[in-house]
Amino acid sequence: MPKRKLDAAFCLAAACPYGKNKETYWDTTTTGFVLEVRRSGGKTYYLRYIDGANRQKQLKIGRYEDITFAQAQKKAKRLRSEVVLNGDPAERKKQTKAIPTYAKLAEQHLDHARTYQKRPENTQAVLERHLIPKWGKFRLDEITPQAVSRWLAEKRKSYAPATVEKLRMMLGRSFELGRQWNVPGAQINPVRAVPRFKFDNAREWYLTKEEANRLLVACKASSNPQLFAIVSLLLFTGARKSELLQAKWQHVDVEQRSWLIPDSKTGKARRVPLASAALSVIADLVHIPGCPWLVPNPETLKPYNSIKRAWDTARREANLPGLRIHDLRHSAASFMANAGTDLFAIGRILGHADHQSTMRYAHLANDTLLAAVEAGASAFHNSPPG
Repeated sequence: MPKRKLDAAFCLAAACPYGKNKETYWDTTTTGFVLEVRRSGGKTYYLRYIDGANRQKQLKIGRYEDITFAQAQKKAKRLRSEVVLNGDPAERKKQTKAIPTYAKLAEQHLDHARTYQKRPENTQAVLERHLIPKWGKFRLDEITPQAVSRWLAEKRKSYAPATVEKLRMMLGRSFELGRQWNVPGAQINPVRAVPRFKFDNAREWYLTKEEANRLLVACKASSNPQLFAIVSLLLFTGARKSELLQAKWQHVDVEQRSWLIPDSKTGKARRVPLASAALSVIADLVHIPGCPWLVPNPETLKPYNSIKRAWDTARREANLPGLRIHDLRHSAASFMANAGTDLFAIGRILGHADHQSTMRYAHLANDTLLAAVEAGASAFHNSPPG
């Protein structure tokens, strides 16, 4: 191991001795700084050092033809400082290389979603349309709270607050899964340091009886022959659109006046009681032989993928342009609450997983209770004393 004071002139003239495959020249100034010269004529700068386990490690600085001696010497001194102050830069480099990109983690996230989600395509859409295009090429440790915060701020210029919140939560979910799976680089979740943007997402439209009737008239005139039945049953049952579009005749018990939903959003089966109005709508449906679906697309005999075009036309004709299909579920609950149905029963009918979901209708129930006590007080107040 010949030792020399390495400088630009020496490194230019350095050669591999005859009969050897390579020679290593050690710098006498910077500990561990070496020039390796090979018989082929190639030369490379390295830093060699002893790690905590008393093993020799080597870090490549660069090939002679790619960097100047001054650059190599400067990097050698920096790396030597890291060794002295922080331990093992080679091990840190190895650990850094082991950190995957977000695209790799997103792939694992989606695979996991497919094991338990009813509609993993929703997760897939968010990952592929938003998260992977932005973060896919970054290593996990390169994604910072500041960068995430700036990105979400930009998204808020083009997307609804609820959509931006979904992006924030799904990115955070990726990192949380990575932490659980001990994925390198996922130990620190950058999304935790990004506060939730405060917004009011409780926009609910409770149809009046007049508005509901106007909507049904428009649906009756729709070019979609099933729209009237679909909207009517959503209003009469409070079911979710997906639950109704996937409903089968075998799950409707007319005699018991109930509809079994075997696999709801919460993952639990539930029975929805059928009012006389709902039974009347069902009685008018055409049961196509060999077709199991309650309200299928008559052309394909399969569940509708979408009723958006017919719905948009109907709500426009009914002068209810901002009405969402999900608002029919809220309206069904409001009609029940205003009729005096208690919140527990409403929650059971709607299939809520927890009481908090039903509490949004508390103000409607309170109006009914207030009317009851007003009627009672009025009857007492107006009665003559005995």
